[in-house]
Order: sequence, then C-alpha cells, then structure tokens
Amino acid sequence: MTTETPLNERPRIGAKFTDPDVTAKGEPRASVALKSLQTLWFNTGTLCNITCVNCYIESSPSNDRLLYLDVADVRPFLDEIRDQQIGTREIGFTGGEPFLNPSFLAILELTLERGFDVLVLTNAMQPMQRPKIRQRLEALRARHGDRLRVRVSLDHYTRELHEAERGPRSFARTLAGLDWLSASGFNIAIAGRTCWHELDEESRDGYRALIDKYGWRIDANDPKALVMLPEMDGSYEIPEISTACWSILGKQPEEQMCASSRMIVKRRDLGYASVVPCTLLPYEPAFDMGRTLADSMIAEGGMFTKGKVKLCHPNCAKFCVLGGGSCS
Repeated sequence: MTTETPLNERPRIGAKFTDPDVTAKGEPRASVALKSLQTLWFNTGTLCNITCVNCYIESSPSNDRLLYLDVADVRPFLDEIRDQQIGTREIGFTGGEPFLNPSFLAILELTLERGFDVLVLTNAMQPMQRPKIRQRLEALRARHGDRLRVRVSLDHYTRELHEAERGPRSFARTLAGLDWLSASGFNIAIAGRTCWHELDEESRDGYRALIDKYGWRIDANDPKALVMLPEMDGSYEIPEISTACWSILGKQPEEQMCASSRMIVKRRDLGYASVVPCTLLPYEPAFDMGRTLADSMIAEGGMFTKGKVKLCHPNCAKFCVLGGGSCS
C-alpha cells in the first residue's frame, strides 16, 4: 500500500525556467556552489561597434543597458580581493566592445599594476586599432608582458561564415587586428564558434591553416589559445537541468563557469556596479547578487541559496552544462 503525497508537499509543475527550486517536470533543480573565485569578470558596457546575429548578450551600437564602468567602479572589487585575501588571480574584461569605453585603458592599467593576470575579449576592429589605443596597449605589454592576454572573436576561419555572424567587411578588419597584435608581441588567443556542423578536429585544422598563413603566435591545439564556444541562437528546445542530470550527463557542478567566476555589471536601471553569477546573465534582476563580493558569497533567496546559483535560466543549460562552454 502506498501513501499519497499531500498536495502542498508535491513538486510544483509549470513553465520552464520559472521556479527557482524545481523544473517544469517537478524535479529538483540543479545548483552550483562557488568553489573558488578564480576569475572576476567586468562587463565594461554593452555598447559595441557592430551588431552580431547571435550575440550572447545582444550588444550593439545602440544597446546601453549596461553602462560603461570606470575606475571608481572597478577599484573597490580589486581592493576587496586584496583585503579579504580571496585569492583571485585572473581578471577578465568583456562587453560590448571594451575598447569603446573611454575609461578602459585606465582600468586595464590599474588591474595589471595590481598584479593580476588579465584577459581582454575584443573583436580587434577599429576601436582597438586607433593609434592612441595601440600606443597605450604597447606600453602596457612592454611593462606586463604575457600577463595581458587579448582574445579575439573570430567566429570561423572563413570570411563567408565569420561575416554571416558579424556582418560585411568584418573578417578583414579582424584579421588586421590579429596581425598587429601578433606582430607587436602580444599574448593572443582566438574565440571561435561550434555552430558550423564541424567536428572539433575539423574546426581546429581550419583555424590552424589560417594561423599558419598569417604567422600568428597561436597554438590551435591549445583549448585556451583557440577557445570554441557554443552557439546561442535559440533554434531548439532547451531542457532544464535537474540534480539527476549530473550523473546522467557525466558532469559535475564544479566544472561549470559559476563554480569559479563572477561578473561585475553596471545596469542602467540601478546605476551602480553589482555582482552577477557569470558573463551570460547580465540583465535579469533575479540574478543580482549584491554590491560586493562578500554579499555575493552569501546571497539568499530567489535564484540563490547562500551564494549557490540555481540553474534557472536557458543560458545555464545551453551554454554551460550542455554546451560545455566557459568564457574563462
């Protein structure tokens, strides 16, 4: 004889990605605890010089939902890492296009002077290629060497497919940026996409041929030097991630991006810098973790339990758990 579970104790069933604690099927939702803050990201602002077909956060020349960060926004978080001995070694910068932010080079200099390894994501187009920007970047590279890494978005090794994502004439301009970075001795990497129905080996062979043709100092076999990121085009149904999925998929919570990173954003509706779990959740108020790193580690309610992130967003499933992506 079985005893029926009382109605008020049954899992709630509804639309996908709505209930923080259970999936639409009524299964316990997966969550991820911060193991250690290895990488702290700063979104320098969502304005970009181009509009990509499937930008992860819809950056464009008109999207200013995330305001430009300035030095005064960034310094308190670097101070907190130092004062609280958090142990973070890498600072990442993304956008939008970071080199559009008029404060970015001052922010970059501050971060490098503090001794962090720094990763800058860029399309390497005109904003980065302005003469004054180049001069200051060269000076930073001369002082800090390979602690400054510049990762360039090159969505495919052919002009046709790269421009299908980023628009006409974008391929040649990005190659020109990579040429300058490599010739100037920068520590560089490429970020490609996995949406072209190619095997990983096939994609890497294609990039390797392009790299060899131009003589860039990039190892196509190194997953940190050639990072392949999953597509986020919304063309297929996204399953939710329950606690049972870890064993079903053979994956672990600590492998996910939010187990080792956080991002700082400055949302227009708030007007101040705050912490979010990762680079892919910049806008949703429910994923705001507070105004300090200490706040984020004990965030409670909604999408968090004592800083633990509940995977209640399509990006959590699509990009990270199922796509195997990580911006770090």
